[in-house]
This record gives sequence, C-alpha cells and structure tokens, in this order.
Amino acid sequence: MFLGIDVGTSGVKAVIVSETGAVLGQATAPLGVKRPAPLWSEQDADDWWVATEAAILSLDAGLRAAVRGIGLAGQMHGATLLGADDRPLRPAILWNDGRSFAECVELEVAGPDTRAITGNIAMPGFTAPKLLWVRRHEPGVFAWVRSVLLPKDYVRLCMTGDKASDMSDSAGTLWLDVAGRRWSPAMLAASGLDETQMPALYEGTQATGLLRPAIAARWGMAAVPVAAGGGDNAAGAAGIGVIGDGDALLSLGTSGVIFVATAGFRPNPARAVHAFCHCLPGMWHQMSVHLSAAACIDWAARLTGVDGPGALFALAEAAGPAAGPELFLPYLSGERTPHNDPHVRGAFLGLGNDTDPGRIAAAVLEGVAFAHADGLDALREAGSRVASLSVIGGGARSAYWGRIIAAVLGVPLVYLDGGEVGPALGAARLAQIAVTGADRAEVCIRPPVRHVIEPDAGLADRLAPKLARFRAAYPLVRQIQE
Repeated sequence: MFLGIDVGTSGVKAVIVSETGAVLGQATAPLGVKRPAPLWSEQDADDWWVATEAAILSLDAGLRAAVRGIGLAGQMHGATLLGADDRPLRPAILWNDGRSFAECVELEVAGPDTRAITGNIAMPGFTAPKLLWVRRHEPGVFAWVRSVLLPKDYVRLCMTGDKASDMSDSAGTLWLDVAGRRWSPAMLAASGLDETQMPALYEGTQATGLLRPAIAARWGMAAVPVAAGGGDNAAGAAGIGVIGDGDALLSLGTSGVIFVATAGFRPNPARAVHAFCHCLPGMWHQMSVHLSAAACIDWAARLTGVDGPGALFALAEAAGPAAGPELFLPYLSGERTPHNDPHVRGAFLGLGNDTDPGRIAAAVLEGVAFAHADGLDALREAGSRVASLSVIGGGARSAYWGRIIAAVLGVPLVYLDGGEVGPALGAARLAQIAVTGADRAEVCIRPPVRHVIEPDAGLADRLAPKLARFRAAYPLVRQIQE
C-alpha cells in the first residue's frame, strides 16, 4: 500500500491506495488562510504539519501499518522562509497572494532572460517575486533566510529532515531552468539568492529520503521511503493517467486549471500560459490557471446564505443556464491566464429588481466557465490540441456545472472513478513508482470512466452572447477599478 499526502490551501488530504490503484482510505484536515492586508494571502507553515498529522492519524491503523512508501503533492509557489535553525521566519506567502506585482517588473529587469529561462512571465503568484518583496519590505527577515521551501517540501522536512523538491513544483518558483530541469544561477542571482538556499532537486518518481523513525512510530508505520512527488496539478495529472503528449485535464479546485501534458517544452508567456516540468521524467506540461474556481462557489454560497456548494448548484440548475442577463467576472483574487492581473477584482453586471439567488448562482457557474474558455484559447495559441478533458477536484461532483463548462469550451468532459480524490492519488502513485521501480504506464493508469458529458450545441448557442459580453467586460471593469 502507498500513502499520498496533498498539502492544499483549504486542507491536507491523505489517501492510501493499493498496488492496483484502488483507494482504500482517505481523510482530510482543514486549513485556514489569513489575509492581513489587501492582496495578501498567508498561512503558518506549522499549520500544514499539524493538519498532515491529523489527516494521517484519522486513517485506519491497519492500513497505515501496511504502507510501503509515501508521496507528496501540494499547493504551488508558496514562499516558506527558513532560518539557520530550519524554523519559519514569517508566515508563508501563498500562491494567490498578489502583493509582489511591482517586484515582477523588477525581476524581469534584473533577469532579462526570465521568460527564455523559465518559459513564464513573472507573476505575483510565483515564488521569486515574493522574495524580492521580502527583501524590500522586510530586509531583516530576508537577511536571515537560509532556505526557501515550497509548502509540501516543508512538510517533507518535518517528515524526513531532508530539504528536497521535485521538478514540477520547483518550476513554479521562477528559479528553475525549466527546459534543462535544474536551478538557474541567473534567476537566483536576480532574486538575491544562490543555490545553497535551494532544496536538492529530484524527479517526482525518485525517493528523497526516509520517514524519521519517531514520526514513523507515531504514525504506526515503518520508516518508509518518501518520494519527491509533484505540484498539485502535475500530481493530479499522474493520478488519472494524464502522462502522454496531448493528454489533458480540467481541475476544479479552489483554483481552476486546464493542464496539458507535453513531450517537449512549449511556453507561451505572452498569454500568461504556464509552462512547467511534469512530475514524470522527460515530460513537461502547459497550464491555463484561474485563481478562483470552486472558491467562487464557496463564496457565492455564503453570499446567498445557502447551505454549501451542493445547495448553490441546485439553485443554479433550478434557474437554468442563461436564465437572465446577470454576468459574473470570477476574479476574486485577481487573475492569471490570460490577463496576468493581480489587481482586477470580481464583479456582477446586469443585476435588476428581478435578480434572485438562483440567477446569481447560475451567473457564478457560467462566469467560471467563461474564464476557462479564455484559458483554453491561450493554450491553443501555444500549440495545444485538446480533444477532451478529464475532470478532477471538488467541482467534479456537479454534473450540471459540467454541462455548462463542456458547452462553453466545446470539448467533452470525462469523469473518472476517484477523480475527486485529486493530487493525493497521484502522490501515492509516484510513491509506488519510487519504491517498486514499476513503469509509469503501468502505475499511472486512467481510472474507469464514470460518464462523459458531451458539448451541447444548443446550450453553447444560448451561452455564446454572455461569453461575448464577458470578454468585453474585462477591460472595462479593469479600467474603472484602477
């Protein structure tokens, strides 16, 4: 059996799978996000460790005792700054933090080859600009930085004592030579850092160390190997067999992602497409990233006073698609693809006296779908040909939302058994490869198809005018928010 741990933004998920890939047990422990100032998003690194232990100890003791290896996945880009004693110097700055917009410009001036080396435009969500912000605004903290780790890799440090990372997660720092799969001295120098402050690099299928004996005893398992793992989206892709050139997925988690596996490095920074290493050797991937997806559903449920996402989906379905003129721009935390805009914020347009909670709910689901349509267009400009999308994440639970998204994107959505398990499943499979040496094609197989939602041409026609209004609205809304 193999244990996968996903250090997410809203919680830590732990899952145990069998050698055949069957999910035998899973548990989640919640996490909170602190927003002490506009654009800020932070978590205390030690909260990740507390939640990790809580999730694992919630799993069946018999299953834990049979674990042969552990894999890690996690939220990307988070800047976890450690001093000489390996303790955090400040709260971690998260992926959806937008404070370092000015430092993005500074970084590309200091590193004029940024886009060529990393394949990406400098964005506030990435790790490197966060360090420039700390250097400018918290110089006392910056002076004491001895190591910078990503969220899952801080948990690894607690588990094994090793400072290590994988290629896929590290590609999101803007310190990696993504084509060469190694740290870039030029990008580190542009951030005032050097390679001694970076973790050792591994492929996602390699073991980075062993579980500490004291931790193993507390968890009721042997001191098993811990695999490098992957960033959340790459690990999620491995979990559902998105490992070949052109394979694609749609992740509907807190954020939203369209992920396309590629056999080569194919960047498109001009449209804010992310081009990163995959968590599997010799593979890369492209992503369109939207900072708010299922987060919009949670927010709208609170706004309308309904009892959670399920009730909101029911409201939207009762209202029907394109039920009214209401239009929602889902930029609650800014946006990445294709706008690279940390400042823009969400908006409702077309509200009237007859607007009700059902039409609000419908507009929110449609707005997130429209944002993904923008992202898919940017991926196609980068050379991706997406024939279908396998769906993962919490949003995969709503077939109605799937109908909306499939119609707007014009591609079939494939729902898989266990697709909602997400990156933790992929982390467990990477652990299996690290321990057994099995071929990736034998381990990272696509789960059985539960159902497929084909694009509905009539529904697409009904939504097309709203999509056109959505695309026209962004520059206007952005202008009045300046």
